[in-house]
Amino acid sequence: MRQQILSLATLFVGAAFLFFAGGMNGLLLPVRGSAEGFSDVSLGFLGTGWAVGFVTGCLLVPRLVAGVGHIRSFSAMAATAALSILFSALLIDPIAWIILRSLAGFAFAGAAMIVESWLSERTDTRYRGTVFGIYTMVNLSAITLGQLSLAGGGTSGLEFFILAAAFYCLALIPTAVSSTSTPKPLAQVKLDIPALWRNSPVAVVAVFFVGMSNSSFGTLGAVFGEQSGLEIAAISLFVSISILAGAIAQVPVGIISDRVDRRLVLVIMTAIALVGDLIFVLLQPQSALLIIATGALFGGALFTLYPIVVAHANDHAAPGDSVKVSGGLLLIFGVGSIAGPLLAGIVMSFMGPRGLFIITLGAHIITIVFALWRMRRRQAVDQENKGDFVMASPARTATPETVALSSQEAAETPNPREGAGP
Repeated sequence: MRQQILSLATLFVGAAFLFFAGGMNGLLLPVRGSAEGFSDVSLGFLGTGWAVGFVTGCLLVPRLVAGVGHIRSFSAMAATAALSILFSALLIDPIAWIILRSLAGFAFAGAAMIVESWLSERTDTRYRGTVFGIYTMVNLSAITLGQLSLAGGGTSGLEFFILAAAFYCLALIPTAVSSTSTPKPLAQVKLDIPALWRNSPVAVVAVFFVGMSNSSFGTLGAVFGEQSGLEIAAISLFVSISILAGAIAQVPVGIISDRVDRRLVLVIMTAIALVGDLIFVLLQPQSALLIIATGALFGGALFTLYPIVVAHANDHAAPGDSVKVSGGLLLIFGVGSIAGPLLAGIVMSFMGPRGLFIITLGAHIITIVFALWRMRRRQAVDQENKGDFVMASPARTATPETVALSSQEAAETPNPREGAGP
């Protein structure tokens, strides 16, 4: 086991650089854009642009890789991401930033898929769960550190733009020194909504609204903090603690959802997130400590919802369909991620910072009502037919390759090219 982890160390380092840059980039642009006087609608479009680019990358990059190879494709993706953040420093304009943010989302999705493809190929089937767990922790830690790094200085200069671009470039190193040019093809998924609906209506509805709420908060949470009067250090802490709380909460939530009806767990955790919504909307806290504490409560619930939904859908999936179901839900999540920030930005332009949580409040109410209705229409899955809860990143960084890497089906299928990669 130790030898397996050591053999993957360079890939983990490359992934850490990639996610560190992504975390820094994702927080820097909304905060700097707000300081530059960009409208809330424009700031919301940054999240919509990222989601459009990311989903497009998940669909199109596998074709690019099939044509020119993994290493060349990864180099192009990392370079494109670096250029997008550098041009954002030069072109302080909302329309330019929206286009560049879309480009960054496309490139980030492609780069992440290629790293995950190599991880999947080089992982012994016996250790797939452990490797995926380590990768998830690297992902979360790097994103959090990238966000917290902004607390070390202001966002008015060029320093953080340059640093983010530099870390995107550093992510090139592990793949650039690879001697392997033909790893396995990237995972591809298709969106079959009727089949997903037949499998689990709750999963289809819930994952769309979870995508809306997660993306809205992920894009505009920093703007909410800035408009609430928080300093940059407090904004970084507010956003980062919500993600960490969600990561920590997945452990007990996963254990509980493996033992009871996952829809009930979904309702309870959504209700907790709804409490956070109500605090932000009705009480409108001004204290930095109260905002951060409420953010931890909110994030601790919000970022457990996606893995609950995926686990519930896979409980109903036919043998061999787990990857297809999870991949389809990922695309619906992406569609929700496109709509959420745009709607939240529009509402915030009329109602101020609390408008963000009015959108998430609506998404959470619909999720709860629909899940409760479905619980009356369909019996829970028998305990012996349940799959395992799989921890997932709370951030908007999951790709079809993430699904493949975490899939138990993949773990049960020997890989004929095991050991290939950088």
